[in-house]
Amino acid sequence: MLRLGIDSLYLSFSGELTSTALDALSRLKALAQSEHLEEQAKAQYPLAGHVFIVYDKGERNFPFVIEDGAYRIKFSRSTKKLPMAYVKVSAHYLAHKSVQTIHEELQGILSELGSTGLPLVSRIDLAADFASTLSMESWGRNAWITRACDIDAYSKDQHFTGWAVGKGGAVSCRLYDKTREIQCSGKTWLFDLWRPSGWVEGETVWRLEFQLKRDFLKTRGLDHVPQVLAALSGLWTYATTEWLRLCIPNPDDATRSRWTTHPLWLCLAGVDWASPQTSLDKIDLRRIPGEDWLKRQQFGLLTTTMALHQIDDHHEAANHLLSVTYEHYDRVALRDGLTFQEYLLAHARKKARLFSTLVNAPGLVDEMKERHEQDNPYRKASRGE
Repeated sequence: MLRLGIDSLYLSFSGELTSTALDALSRLKALAQSEHLEEQAKAQYPLAGHVFIVYDKGERNFPFVIEDGAYRIKFSRSTKKLPMAYVKVSAHYLAHKSVQTIHEELQGILSELGSTGLPLVSRIDLAADFASTLSMESWGRNAWITRACDIDAYSKDQHFTGWAVGKGGAVSCRLYDKTREIQCSGKTWLFDLWRPSGWVEGETVWRLEFQLKRDFLKTRGLDHVPQVLAALSGLWTYATTEWLRLCIPNPDDATRSRWTTHPLWLCLAGVDWASPQTSLDKIDLRRIPGEDWLKRQQFGLLTTTMALHQIDDHHEAANHLLSVTYEHYDRVALRDGLTFQEYLLAHARKKARLFSTLVNAPGLVDEMKERHEQDNPYRKASRGE
C-alpha cells in the first residue's frame, strides 16, 4: 500500500453573510463582469493569507463563487433554505494539511464574512493508492458483489483504465489507473507522497476510491467533521465488505454471497486508517500552470517561428517572435487608447488574478467595507446623522 488519504471533502456552513461582506462580493463580481481588463483584474478577495479570485458568474442558488488553490467557496444570499457557504477543499490541500486543521482554518475564514455554525460534511472521498502487477480487467462484472445497480468498465486507446460501481449514488466506487489519470490532471505532486512507500518512477499505481455523500452519512448519524474522522475505519470496512466486494466467481455455486473474496480485495479491505500517512511539507496555493507546460508552449512557439520563416538560429527566431508580437499588439492597444506597455500590463494583471499570484488592488476590499459602513443608514442613525 502506497498511501491512504481523503481525496475530496465538501463542507456546508449554515449562517448568514454580513451586509458588508455581501456588498463587497457584489461589487467584486461586478468588477469581474466588466469589459475593461483593469477592472476585471481587481476582482480578488484576500482572506486569511489566501488570494481568492472572484468569478463573474455564480452557480445554481449560489450567486457568488471564489477560489484559490486550496478552496472553492460558493456563497448564497440570506436564506434559511441554503447554507451560507458550500466549500470544496482541493485534493492538493488535503495532502498538505490535516482535515482538522483545514476545518479550523475555514471557520476562521468564514467568520470574517458572516456568522456560521459547525459545518456539515456533504461529501467525503476515501482513497487507497497501491501498486500491483495484477491485471485489473482479469475479472468480469459478475465478480463484483454490490448493493449498487450500475457496474461499468472503462478503457482509452485500447488500454483498460478501470471500474466504476454505483456512479451517481449516495455511495459509489472507482478502481482506476491513477498514473494514467495524472497524465491528464497533472497531479504529479502525488509522486512525492508515493516515493517514501517504495514507489519508483514508471510503476503503475491503481486507486480504490469510495465517494460517500450526505444522504449516506446522515443514515450513519455522521454530521460534523470530528464524527466523520472518528468513523473512517468503520466507513471503509462497510464500503469494502457490506456495500461492495470483489470475488472469485464459482460457477458451481449459484449463491454469490458464498463466493470467495478475491485476495486483492482482502488486502484493500484490511488497510489501517489509523496509521500515520505521508503529507506534503509545502505546497503552492497559486493556481498556476506547470513549468513543463510553460516550456512546451514556449518551445512550440519558437520552433513554429523557425519553421515558418526558415530561421536556423534560435536567438534570431526569439527576437523575430517578440518583434512581430509587439507590432501586432501595439496596433491593438492603440485602438483601445493604450500603449503597448499598458495593454501588456493589463493582461498580465488579468493572469495574476486567475493564477492568484498577487493582489492587484491592495486595500480595495477594505475600502469597499468602509464605504459600505459609511453608507449604511442604521450606522448613520447611530451616529446621529
